[in-house]
Amino acid sequence: MRKHADYQRVYKASRKHFSQSMSYFFRLRAEEELLPEGPRVGLTAGRVLGKAVERNRIKRRLREAVRANLDRLPVSIDVVLHPRKSVAEMEYAKLTSEIGVIFSKIQSQAEKSRIAPQPPKGTAQ
Repeated sequence: MRKHADYQRVYKASRKHFSQSMSYFFRLRAEEELLPEGPRVGLTAGRVLGKAVERNRIKRRLREAVRANLDRLPVSIDVVLHPRKSVAEMEYAKLTSEIGVIFSKIQSQAEKSRIAPQPPKGTAQ
């Protein structure tokens, strides 16, 4: 995800979930939304995580862990990950495992509760 509006839609349609080293939000996309196929994942790294070099390192590590586990997500879902500072020193295998657990939880919650996707604003229901 690249646009601010995409992040805002996820924040409004979801509530904050927590894991050991990050928090995350997710939202199922409606079929009417003309968006690219496949899951979309957004990362945030605020100044609280350190200077630019440290934040970029955290984002690079997260991107690789997400790529390794992307097949665990439903096709039409948006996810936003908020890492904690501990991700910078975390062992990569442990980070990949944690992302896998998060994505599995998201998939099971989406299937189990059958969350109704939110239609885009401005469309008639």
